Amino acid sequence: MKAVEWLGFVAGLLLVLATYGSVLETTIVPRGNRSGLTPLILRLVNLPVRLVASRISDYEARDRWLAYASAGDLVATLLVWLVLFLVGFAFMLWPSSTDLVDAFRIAGSSLVTLGVAVPRGNVSTVVVYFAALTGLTVVALQIAYLPVLYAAYNRRETLVTMLEGLAGTPGWGPEVLVRSAAVDNLDGLGTMYDRWMQWAADVSESHSAYLVLMYFRSPNARRSWVISLLSILDAAAMHLALCPVTVPAPARNLMRVGYLAFRQLATTIGATVNDDPSPDDDIELGREDFIAAAERARSAGMEFEREPDQAWVHFKGWRVNYEAAAYALAANLDVVPALWSGSRLRPGPPLPPVAPIDRVSQSVEVSEIRRVGELRRQRRAQLQRQWDRDHDDDAPMEEPDPDS
Repeated sequence: MKAVEWLGFVAGLLLVLATYGSVLETTIVPRGNRSGLTPLILRLVNLPVRLVASRISDYEARDRWLAYASAGDLVATLLVWLVLFLVGFAFMLWPSSTDLVDAFRIAGSSLVTLGVAVPRGNVSTVVVYFAALTGLTVVALQIAYLPVLYAAYNRRETLVTMLEGLAGTPGWGPEVLVRSAAVDNLDGLGTMYDRWMQWAADVSESHSAYLVLMYFRSPNARRSWVISLLSILDAAAMHLALCPVTVPAPARNLMRVGYLAFRQLATTIGATVNDDPSPDDDIELGREDFIAAAERARSAGMEFEREPDQAWVHFKGWRVNYEAAAYALAANLDVVPALWSGSRLRPGPPLPPVAPIDRVSQSVEVSEIRRVGELRRQRRAQLQRQWDRDHDDDAPMEEPDPDS
């Protein structure tokens, strides 16, 4: 019997060490590598939530229900850690206890620092103190872990909320170009592309390191970080395809960082995506959808340097880099079914972006915006020509005055 008890001691020690590894990986080590325990807990918590959600037809009601998955995961993770530590320490205390039930009583008393049951013996005393220290450490780490999660969540949602004014809710890439063209602000998209490039890098690192962040849903059911990144990448891809000369330079940088972020996050949830797709590969989005969206942007005042028929192949060459990964994330997380975002857990029609109500006469407003926009374009062209003349490296240098 003693041999079995000491084998239990070894098994308990290994269980305690493995659980400590999961705790440290989840709360301290900022890497996407996982021992397997935390993702397993997340899947087990999400399974019943998703099964119930699949029976809810209304998306907003389904979103409210799915929002509990992340909270349930955090609570379940803490409870699983404590239970595993309880089992591990109970097996370690088994040789010095009257029986296994007594060992569980002592381990539980020590883990929650009650101290109502303390056995005698040097080995058991060390185990008891180690168990008490573990209980305090796990709870403290979990308390410190939550502010890290919510700080990353707030950074993510700030820019997602800001995009609502440009892409509507839910977001849609062409809507970014439509609204920017309507107010003659296409040149101003360069700053936005640059901010979203930094945002994509931040979200890629934080959400692959802390997997539960992916399941933190936006406060508004019609907003989603997945749809927001997809929208801004679609806007940049259309901008690059239709206006390859005047498109702001940060658009290309955003595309590279953005599709790498989508691929990394899709891989983190277990989706299989092509790391090196060919520009000639097919995509799910149809050519007719792209041309219709481009014409909508043209009607809002966007001037094309390449007609939509010719721009399609260039847009497809950009979108093939991120479409599969974005669709995998949108389906797995069951985010708002926006336009151009693939299928969902429960089939249904995509939701178009909600446009602001125009309180001004449309004919007067559009004509005035276009008149002022043309004047601004002429002024920018004039300033560009002046800048080129002032910075022309090939301009002849003035001869020095020999009398000076």
